[in-house]
Amino acid sequence: MKFATWNINSVRARQDRLLAFLERSDVDVLAVQETKATDEQFPTAALAALGYDVAHHGFSQWNGVALISRVGIENVRRGFPGMPTFGEPPESEARAIGATCGGIDLWSLYVPNGRGLDDPHYDYKLEWLAALAWFTTGELTADPQQQLALCGDFNIAPQDEDVWDMAAFDGSTHVSAAERTAFGNLLDSGLSDVVRPLLPGPGVYTYWDYQRLRFARREGMRIDFALASAALARRVTGAVIDRQERKGKGASDHAPVIVELA
Repeated sequence: MKFATWNINSVRARQDRLLAFLERSDVDVLAVQETKATDEQFPTAALAALGYDVAHHGFSQWNGVALISRVGIENVRRGFPGMPTFGEPPESEARAIGATCGGIDLWSLYVPNGRGLDDPHYDYKLEWLAALAWFTTGELTADPQQQLALCGDFNIAPQDEDVWDMAAFDGSTHVSAAERTAFGNLLDSGLSDVVRPLLPGPGVYTYWDYQRLRFARREGMRIDFALASAALARRVTGAVIDRQERKGKGASDHAPVIVELA
């Protein structure tokens, strides 16, 4: 079995690439972020023609998350308990969707960006991550053998080697001490990054900004992760970051991360 996570940066702009990726990669479950679509705009019929079921959560041209599965989708949850709201008046955003797919409780997550260290969105990001860690702790306390995976764009580079040049990020989000602590708290809730041990070292990125030829210059960031419970992590046999999907016309600025299970 294979599952993957991909910030597609608009499913309406990249529907053809999405369908081609599923056929080429042969993944069983795909967690998608930043769909930028309503439920009605999501290409459910086209995916059904390939044999995939869909659970999507989106309100407009912002955010949006989905799970695409050919091994079933059960117990769909849009948002997790305690997930914070944002704005005035406070509104719930389409940033989290979970379901049971092929026996795995898998979540597609689009963590808030943070925008700037002095921006209210940064505080919202930290609150959101704290709530996610609380939720995960509760899940794994209730069932330590749960096959749980949190997948998505976490908008955090937890280690210095996860950015091409730390000096370029001085005073910015994604690398701050508070964000890295929040990511560490997620791991402490009973999860592990199952991709890093298989793809170690600097220069292993999942995101490259469209500006300044970042991809061509290999100036990227590692901010997309698959975090798994201990019971699921034991089944991991391989991992790939599909840089092919960052190439060519109309590519997302993120590459899919694929995990293979025994």
